[in-house]
Amino acid sequence: MSETRQIDRLETGPRFTEHDAVRLNRMFRGSSTLEMLEGVLKGSLAGDVATVSSFGAESAVLLHLIAQVDPSVPVLFLDTGKHFDETIAYRDEVAAKIGLTNLIVLTPDEAELAKKDETGLRWSYDPDGCCEIRKVIPLAKALANYDASFTGRKAFQSSTRANLPRFEVDTSDAQGRLKINPLIDWSADDIKAYFEEHDLPRHPLVAEGYPSIGCAPCTHKVAEGEDARSGRWKGWDKTECGIHKPGEEPFL
Repeated sequence: MSETRQIDRLETGPRFTEHDAVRLNRMFRGSSTLEMLEGVLKGSLAGDVATVSSFGAESAVLLHLIAQVDPSVPVLFLDTGKHFDETIAYRDEVAAKIGLTNLIVLTPDEAELAKKDETGLRWSYDPDGCCEIRKVIPLAKALANYDASFTGRKAFQSSTRANLPRFEVDTSDAQGRLKINPLIDWSADDIKAYFEEHDLPRHPLVAEGYPSIGCAPCTHKVAEGEDARSGRWKGWDKTECGIHKPGEEPFL
């Protein structure tokens, strides 16, 4: 009888499962945000991790926290070609001030833009399609190289984010990446206090009435008392760019 030979296989299963997300949420229950970040990054609990940042109104807080643990964590920035000039300048200012050493700028595929948004006006009649080309596809390609990503989502920003956990499984594909929301339980006052305590620069458009800042054509000022994100895609039945899916049941 011939000796049985072990066959090498490619690992095709998901990186993380719902059970893993539940376990991590329980593991860090009661831990501070910084303690959680240290555990994840120094303990390699989530594999290769990147953070996705818009360098928007509140982005500096999470970036500063991460930089305290490991300033070399990859920071993925989607340069859609539609940002406010102020956002690009703010990105560079924040990265320099807090010492980020691995800023990665993602851009849309030029051939896709030429084919599907030749005039650059797709945002005006099909914002979902515009976000797909300029944000969703480039980010999906980049995240294929990572096991998990940090986001800056916070519960107070909108009703669609109110019940999100710290750890969840990214359902955008079958890869089973973790999506980690370190600031999900922070309040607006917590964010403000952190900016002041650490003397972090503010995005210049915040003072002009923009509490949530995305691409220039689809970002509007917000009236007092409205959700912070109500100025995004104003007039459209749209609350997310497609990177995050609203209405998903969180893993509790």
